[in-house]
Amino acid sequence: MSEEIKNEEVVVEEVVEVEVSNQEELDQGVSVKKGDTVRGTIVKLEDNQAYVSIGYKYDGVIPVRELSSVQVDNASDAVEIGQEVECRVVSIDDEKERMLLSKRAIDSENGWEELEKYFASQEIIEVVVSDVVKGGLVVDVGARGFIPASMVERHFVEDFSDYKGRTLRVKVKELDRENNKVILSQKDVLDAEFEGNKLKIMADLKEGQLIEGTVQRLTQFGAFVDIGGVDGLVHVSEIAWSRVEKPSDVISEGEKVTVKVLKVDSEKGKISLSIKAAQPGPWENAASQFNAGDIVTGEVKRLVAFGAFVELTPGVEGLVHISQISHNHIATPQEVLEEGQQVQVKILELNPNEKRVSLSIKETQDAPAQEARTERPRSPRTSREPKVEFNNPNVSLSNEGLSFTLGDLFGDKLDKFK
Repeated sequence: MSEEIKNEEVVVEEVVEVEVSNQEELDQGVSVKKGDTVRGTIVKLEDNQAYVSIGYKYDGVIPVRELSSVQVDNASDAVEIGQEVECRVVSIDDEKERMLLSKRAIDSENGWEELEKYFASQEIIEVVVSDVVKGGLVVDVGARGFIPASMVERHFVEDFSDYKGRTLRVKVKELDRENNKVILSQKDVLDAEFEGNKLKIMADLKEGQLIEGTVQRLTQFGAFVDIGGVDGLVHVSEIAWSRVEKPSDVISEGEKVTVKVLKVDSEKGKISLSIKAAQPGPWENAASQFNAGDIVTGEVKRLVAFGAFVELTPGVEGLVHISQISHNHIATPQEVLEEGQQVQVKILELNPNEKRVSLSIKETQDAPAQEARTERPRSPRTSREPKVEFNNPNVSLSNEGLSFTLGDLFGDKLDKFK
């Protein structure tokens, strides 16, 4: 046999050995043992477990508790058919053809490494809400992540029931691997975006500018209005031209309003707005509404020692000096007036430029009639006064001569009365 033929036989034998070896591996599948990390594809789902093909002679099983770091009720809540997964071999029994796998173990290892990177860089990550529990939201980030209720939104949320399944953008707020504690915050992301947007908007704002906004929140001292992603404060004194006791008496949350920019303080991040300044002022129309000499009805708004302030129309108040309240003398306005009372007043003087109106109540009323003068009693006449005669010119009615003169005249007729 030639040397060439011998070499060909050797090659053929090697090829046959390789083919046999490959066939044996195919028959046996990949070699795996407990603790190995394997990669496979989800091929079947049941309520309490998922089946994974990893190229072995039979499929591995992932119990539902090993599918996720957070609690899931069904396997379909964590994975889907066709999805590639990486798992840890928990146990293997070839006789029973059963291999238990854990996706959660690998996710946890990889997750903590990623979380530590995100915590150090404060990078924003996206998470899906797995569950809504008392006090906040639960998410799967390889480990069990928790978003406290106060860290979900910038505003207060009363009910989180519709947050399950939502995708949120969060930052890692707190990390404790030893105690398996992961605290996340979406509010930090929203706050940072808000502040960045606020600075941009404030740079573009000009004092005196009119802007459309939405009332976001009401307080005792005013209203916060959203003017395009940033809130400005409308102080209670800037809500209306008339006096406002409570902002809620005039406006409501969610209401659309036009505001005027009063002041922008970029250093303090504050914006002062006015609703009333964006509207025509009442004094602008007062000159056409009222004239000196007019008699109108107004409301007593305030009583002071020197008089009463009466509102003619919202935002226009005039003073009734105490001397113009009543025709009779009064020591204080409270003697005849009370706040909230409707009164008729006469406009004595109107000066819209100085925002001043002088009013009178008493000039709308008739002056009381003067009391009749009582005549002073006359003093008894003296002997020097001329005597008054009674019928007979010779008879005197003076005190001095009255006794004998009457006796002389009626003496005989008076005898019967004795």
